Amino acid sequence: MVSRGNLELGVRGEEIAVDLLKKNGYRIIARNYRTKLGEIDIIATQAGTICFVEVKARKSIKFGLPEESVATTKQKHAARAALFYLKQNKLFDKKARFDVVSILLSPEKAETKLIKNAFDLNTQFLY
Repeated sequence: MVSRGNLELGVRGEEIAVDLLKKNGYRIIARNYRTKLGEIDIIATQAGTICFVEVKARKSIKFGLPEESVATTKQKHAARAALFYLKQNKLFDKKARFDVVSILLSPEKAETKLIKNAFDLNTQFLY
């Protein structure tokens, strides 16, 4: 079960991520896209490319940097959900990539990092 504090952190992190993406020329298509195969935090387009964006926010680096928590299992679920989205919307002819927005929140500020092409759609994820 997700604690209220973690839920609030996630919501705040997603809002910060949306602002960062918009400032970098992304157009937001969907948020919290869920399928039985997995979830994608944000789906956007940038310069004709469909971007599947994972948002990771943390309050400290005690357990590592936020982007380090996008491990193989999370990548696998995101890849499956992305393929479902592309198929559902008949978008296989479009370029697509996976980006990560890493957010380190302190009471004073938010340190953000946009990582384009953070991981590839690896065929091993499909099995």
